[in-house]
Amino acid sequence: MFICAARHHFLRSSHICGSWARPTNFTSCCNTSVKIFFTVTCTPRTWQRQTSSCVYTEKDFNQAEIVEKLQAFSGGSIDLSKQDSGIAVLTINNPSRMNAFSGTMMVELEEKVSQLEQWTHGKGLIVQGASGTFCSGSDLNAVKAISKAQDGMKMCMFMQNTLTRLLRLSLISVALVEGRALGGGAELSTACDFRLMAPGSVIQFVHKHMGLVPGWGGAARLIQLVGSQNSLKLLGGASKVDPEFGLQIRLADGVLQDPREEESAGTLLQQAEKWLSHCTNGPPAVIQAVKKVVLSGRELPLADALRTEKDVFGTLWGGPTNLQALASQSKHK
Repeated sequence: MFICAARHHFLRSSHICGSWARPTNFTSCCNTSVKIFFTVTCTPRTWQRQTSSCVYTEKDFNQAEIVEKLQAFSGGSIDLSKQDSGIAVLTINNPSRMNAFSGTMMVELEEKVSQLEQWTHGKGLIVQGASGTFCSGSDLNAVKAISKAQDGMKMCMFMQNTLTRLLRLSLISVALVEGRALGGGAELSTACDFRLMAPGSVIQFVHKHMGLVPGWGGAARLIQLVGSQNSLKLLGGASKVDPEFGLQIRLADGVLQDPREEESAGTLLQQAEKWLSHCTNGPPAVIQAVKKVVLSGRELPLADALRTEKDVFGTLWGGPTNLQALASQSKHK
């Protein structure tokens, strides 16, 4: 059952996990090597996904309960704009608190991820902060109010689910880091496929100064990006990562130009869109397939990743895009 599920886990999009208030049956495959939580129903012709790519299910915690508590702490917003180009822009918007996440913003982020999971024509996503800075993590007012260990664990599971789903979107994503990405903001940047840093920007895992470690999945993702030794330095030393250092340790994938010095370069967002377009130029079905095979290769054992790659390949072979490319001999252009 697990082998079959692993092969088809990345083939379809769903946001059922993001709506746990509705009655849903979950099966936790927690004894498997990749610890992916979902179940499928096998029929002779079809596979039907029952849940999406969450880490935790309702057996682990009651999402409706923590959502209710988070909504008591308002402020800011998560804004989503979808463009005809197939690129969406997700903006963390709470400038008065350096774009720190209030409780309602955490809930809104989950809702926006659900919308993106359903965007069939999407190809790419840019995550940015409003008013010249990326994100400074959690709003301390909400953190102090949810000080019980049990509530903190529930918030942790909620945000891990949300950011895992963000990274597993069938969109190629880029974090546009301007100003500071601190604490949970640094963790958010690792939930994107790429990170572009503006001049003068800083990524810093400041959790140690708060007597904590990352809880939104940032440590696990950071190790995949920069390795365990660099991760120990960044977490244990709360080191500041500027653009040059970011490139050196491969946390940053590019450094943008300062629009004030290079007017022809365009705004930071325009530069990020141009950079992302090199990965997203093409039909949505093909770009989404690219993301799915890379995702399966990153998260699944080799044998299951190969089977998934074969299945995704089969959804494109002989299709309209493939036939049109063959007719135009675009391979040699």
